[in-house]
Amino acid sequence: MTFSSQTPSARAWQRFRRNRLGFWSLVVFCTLVVLSLLAEVISNDRPLLVSYEGELYVPIVRDYSEKTFGGDFDTHTDYLDPFIRKQLSSNGNWALFAPNPYGPKTLNYFAKAPNPSGPSADNWLGTDDRGRDLLAQLIYGFRVSVLFALALTLVGTVLGIVTGAIQGFFGGKTDLAFQRFIEIWGSMPELYLLIIFSAVFAPSLALLLVLLSLFGWMGLSDYVRAEFLRNRQLDYVRAARSLGVSNWHIITRHLLPNSLTPVVTFLPFRMSGAILALTSLDFLGLGVPPGTPSLGELLSQGKNNIDAWWISLFTFAVLVITLLLLTFMGDALRDALDPRKADK
Repeated sequence: MTFSSQTPSARAWQRFRRNRLGFWSLVVFCTLVVLSLLAEVISNDRPLLVSYEGELYVPIVRDYSEKTFGGDFDTHTDYLDPFIRKQLSSNGNWALFAPNPYGPKTLNYFAKAPNPSGPSADNWLGTDDRGRDLLAQLIYGFRVSVLFALALTLVGTVLGIVTGAIQGFFGGKTDLAFQRFIEIWGSMPELYLLIIFSAVFAPSLALLLVLLSLFGWMGLSDYVRAEFLRNRQLDYVRAARSLGVSNWHIITRHLLPNSLTPVVTFLPFRMSGAILALTSLDFLGLGVPPGTPSLGELLSQGKNNIDAWWISLFTFAVLVITLLLLTFMGDALRDALDPRKADK
């Protein structure tokens, strides 16, 4: 047997890197997330920079009226208007557009084909039934889904750790009371509550986050509770208690760091569940407000427009690839943290 001077975290990271599928899934997923965070630079109906009659303009961060570029009205400039395009490309003027010159809510009134239109040179992945560019919808919808999943995972993880730690550390009547509460709370009809609240309140991501967080912590709480129940009987915890260490310090400095393996392992899978939950609710019309880029709403459009195969195909591809990447990451993370696979 060989011994290494590396910390357990460093050894776990080395085992994770040796899992090529999981490691490259992490690289690809992080790259996609970073690109989605830069969506305004990648897909936008406003130019990033405009030079017009010797003056520089930054339409991506500021609104300009049509008169600024030789138009007749004081309304915001429509940069897809052929007249504006001609003004910005003649007499030495120029405009730097994003690679995909469409935003998530852009309606191309100058499209050459009726909506929904298939993939073309103007709209690389086609348009939806409202004339919005599908590629822009997917980029922004992916960002909304991932950020929502991160927020829901963070809130659910914190609640699960706190409730599980309290149950496992104190045990006895505290644990019994929490278990009875979880049994009652878990029997609540979550979907019916979402339907009721969506009818009473205006739909929003914040409302969805609160409602789903009320139920998303219970599964993780059971794992943390089991770890605390097992670890609190170990010698180092008994020694800390005999030395008069406070319960708070025992929980935060001794028990919690040694009970986080199931928490870290399940993070990618919890994100997958959050993305699926948001997509399903959007598909049913119970999710994000109308007009918000959404993978679920695109799937619903694909169902309602069977002939527009590109809507369902590309949306389904984005969803499947995202879930596969998270699954591969979760499997690799589980193997890396498995003590039975430690280096020998």
